[in-house]
Amino acid sequence: MSRIVTVGAAQLGPIARDEPRASVVSRMLALMQQAKGHGCDIVAYPELALTTFFPRWHFTEQGQIDAFFEKEMPSAETEPLFAEAKRLDIGFMLGYAELAQEDGRTRRFNTSILVDKTGRIALKYRKVHLPGHADHQPWRPFQHLEKAYFEVGNLGFPVARAFGGIMGMCICNDRRWPETYRVMGLQGVEMILLGYNTPLHNPPAPEHDALSNFHNQLSMQAGAYQNGTWVVGVAKAGNEEGVLHIGQTQIIAPSGETVAMCTTLGDELCVARCDLDLTKSYKSTTFNFAVHRQPQAYGLIVERKGAIPPPE
Repeated sequence: MSRIVTVGAAQLGPIARDEPRASVVSRMLALMQQAKGHGCDIVAYPELALTTFFPRWHFTEQGQIDAFFEKEMPSAETEPLFAEAKRLDIGFMLGYAELAQEDGRTRRFNTSILVDKTGRIALKYRKVHLPGHADHQPWRPFQHLEKAYFEVGNLGFPVARAFGGIMGMCICNDRRWPETYRVMGLQGVEMILLGYNTPLHNPPAPEHDALSNFHNQLSMQAGAYQNGTWVVGVAKAGNEEGVLHIGQTQIIAPSGETVAMCTTLGDELCVARCDLDLTKSYKSTTFNFAVHRQPQAYGLIVERKGAIPPPE
């Protein structure tokens, strides 16, 4: 018996620094309505979908930074997304900058939420692998100050039962680290939704620039195959405030094969009917963790070999 979840990966083109949230939400609503027209159960949006990618600038006033954050979800600006999703009977994944009051203080996270068809937040994730740098580096053509503007996520890599399966999320740089997928894989994840804003140019390592699209696809396909899960990667793409971002929004099967991909760098939807039962053949054979993965063996290797000595 098949368990079909039809997914719309809703790529967004550039968002200008002065574009109001209402304008961005209007673009997102148009993609949501397209997704519903294709019979989608979920529409997934990129990382920090409501604003331009603000960590590219060095701000000296906290108020300037906090203007990009959401104090509540839904907010007045995002309520139309929740209302339309409920009206259309469709769920969605949304990435945004979260300003939270926890432990008696203000905290800031790069966050994604999964919203079910009733408008209920079924899962929240906060980005763990923050890239970039914490100090202003004027030599760069643009900044990447995620380490300055966000805290490391404190929710781990949770999964939740939703849309008839086991769902998980991660954000952008998380996709490059095998632990991201494996932690969710060990919890039986069947679909991972992830949004990203990835510049084509890597200032500290420009020799990687020509491989940006290859590395993007490679990391997601490997994570899907090695954990027997669907992966849905959604980009904010195009030339945003003078910085070119990759696209390649795509939906990847548990086999590691890309089954749908956007072809532009603008607002675009790609759709796939994802059978969650396709995960079973990988989870029960090649990547049957319970049968083939013996953690005690790793401990034995470390005990015998010890720590790797530093180079002389």
